[in-house]
Amino acid sequence: MLFSRIPFGSVCLLTMLLTVSTSTYADDRNASPDKERELLAVLESDSPGAEKAITCKLLAIHGSAAAVPQLARLLENEQLSSWARIALEAIPGPEAKAALRHATNSLTGRLLVGTINSIGVGRDAEAVDLLVTRLQDPDAEVASAAAVALGRIGNPAAAKALRPLLATSSAETRSAVAEGAVLCAERFFLADDHDAAVALYDDVRKADVPRQRILEATRGAILARKSDAGIALLIEQLNSKDLALFQISLSTAREFPGSHIDKALAAELAKAAPERAAMVIHAMADRKETVVLPAVIKAAGQGPKPVRLAAIGALGRVGNDTCLAPLLQAGVESDADLARAAREALSDLPGASVDKEIVSRLAKAEGKSYPLLIELVGKRRISAIPELQKALDNSDKNVRSAALAALGATVPPKNLSILITQFVSPKHADDEAVAKQALMAACIRMPDREVCAEDLSKALAKSEVSSQTALLQILGAVGGTKALQTIGTSAKSSEPELQDAASKLLGEWMTIDAAPVLLDLTKSAPDEKYKARAIRGYIRIARQFVMPEPERLAMCEQALQACRNPGEQKLLFDILKRYPSIDTLKMALKLTQDVPELKDDGTQAVMAIAQKLNTKGDEVVELLSKGGLGKVKLEILKAEYGAGPTQKDVTETLQKQASDFQLVSLPQSGYNESFGGDPAPNTVKQLKVQYRINGKDGQATFAENALIVLPMPK
Repeated sequence: MLFSRIPFGSVCLLTMLLTVSTSTYADDRNASPDKERELLAVLESDSPGAEKAITCKLLAIHGSAAAVPQLARLLENEQLSSWARIALEAIPGPEAKAALRHATNSLTGRLLVGTINSIGVGRDAEAVDLLVTRLQDPDAEVASAAAVALGRIGNPAAAKALRPLLATSSAETRSAVAEGAVLCAERFFLADDHDAAVALYDDVRKADVPRQRILEATRGAILARKSDAGIALLIEQLNSKDLALFQISLSTAREFPGSHIDKALAAELAKAAPERAAMVIHAMADRKETVVLPAVIKAAGQGPKPVRLAAIGALGRVGNDTCLAPLLQAGVESDADLARAAREALSDLPGASVDKEIVSRLAKAEGKSYPLLIELVGKRRISAIPELQKALDNSDKNVRSAALAALGATVPPKNLSILITQFVSPKHADDEAVAKQALMAACIRMPDREVCAEDLSKALAKSEVSSQTALLQILGAVGGTKALQTIGTSAKSSEPELQDAASKLLGEWMTIDAAPVLLDLTKSAPDEKYKARAIRGYIRIARQFVMPEPERLAMCEQALQACRNPGEQKLLFDILKRYPSIDTLKMALKLTQDVPELKDDGTQAVMAIAQKLNTKGDEVVELLSKGGLGKVKLEILKAEYGAGPTQKDVTETLQKQASDFQLVSLPQSGYNESFGGDPAPNTVKQLKVQYRINGKDGQATFAENALIVLPMPK
């Protein structure tokens, strides 16, 4: 049965499931007589079962008492019973409940179990007597369903029937009886009848029932007792040698109302074994509003390492400015784990007062705590520019490095010059690398990148070449119009280092506005090396970026004029193949015809484009014919695919795919898929084809997954 198989989480979960199951459709109900009549007509028709199932589900929303007779008839239907019950559970009024009760007289097996479950969902108090009778049913599934349904109903009569069965029921049904009793007790508890709830919970705890039920009952018994009695029972479980009871006490402690439990947990913390103390701390921290903070602070400062680590982590969640001193002390300890945990807690420590206290301590800090406080300024994004500027003059490199990193995380736009100066003109040479990282971090987060780029560009004009190269890299990360302009100018500099750095950045630029700069560089770069880099960068933009087709074609034309050798021109084919159209086909054909060195690559590109333009067949055929690549008479004589002696005959496959062109299109994207498997796994393979075009024999070899364009035989 359903609820006997639900793993234990808490009785609250069971209650939630009950509530949801009864209210999901009720909340969405919008009964409509017209819609109801339409749906009932479907149930009366010869419609397929699947359609009737959906109809039942819709009746849960639109149905009324008028739908009950039709739905009740379906309770005996193996395929539709559960769908009918969905509607009957949701339809308000006594008629639906009565139909479910009546159905139990004729149903057996799983259909009866399902119907009893639905009675429980509806919490039908009038069904208690028939459910009590079913508790003795020879079918254990039926008896178990009746027990849980009584628990869902949860009235005194149900509890009275279940209580004696905790000791006398069979092994097959005892878990369900205990589940029903726990659910009954939960109903009592929700109705503020705490004495009845406690009595029933305790009966389950004392009974010979599955452990899961005892744990459920223990949780309920603690919460139902409330106040001192509940705390006493909780602490008893907290000290139990049984780990499951210990864990249930911790989870229940998180739910327990009031602050008295927090004091009890704090008292137990001092006595618990280390591995348990750490878990108690986690439970304490989950009660953020009432946690006894001094106890956690004490555990963080001394004792076994696992307990300290748990306490330090907890302070990061629930602490305040009073926790700052002990965490700072732990943050500079020699134990790396404790120090790391403390630094993480200090970063997370909540409260604006913590930030103020950090800045206050920073003014008079010294020793190991000084760089730690500076680090916290950066991690917590605290505004402390004067204090950080002062730290930049410190003789300790660790302090200066921490200050630079903190400035990188916090400096506002108006103070960016501080970091620029520290990088361009460092007072200490060994600060340069850290200053560069800090400046990069600061510039990337600046809200106005154009203003930031302007500041960097001004600094670049006054800097040494070594600094200029680094500033260019930062400008590249910042991006924007001003950065692009400055990098473009530097690419035409007389300094080789700047040419190299700037042209690399332009070649990797991530916005389309770099295209004109790169095109200009293909003509004006002082070195052929950088002209070649520029044309490749320009082609990359045309290939990768989103733009209107006319603009892309115009870029291809510009690139063609800028290319100085066939190697660069070949790159254009990648663009043309990626964006197939009549215009790109024309351009590919022109390249193929005009540049003899491109014939093979061009033919492949032309065929690849043509293959994708199947909706423009006549126009494509005409263009191919004019380009000398018209229709041919193609015959596949023999084809083998494999490596070395391991070859697979794929002649038939290629023959089926052969067309009137030199291009052979495979049915799948890869050779292995098209040829029915991999003949030589983990080996480089080739496809060898013997063919005849217009009566002339030829042969060609293709690397695995290459486009199959058969050369015209000589």
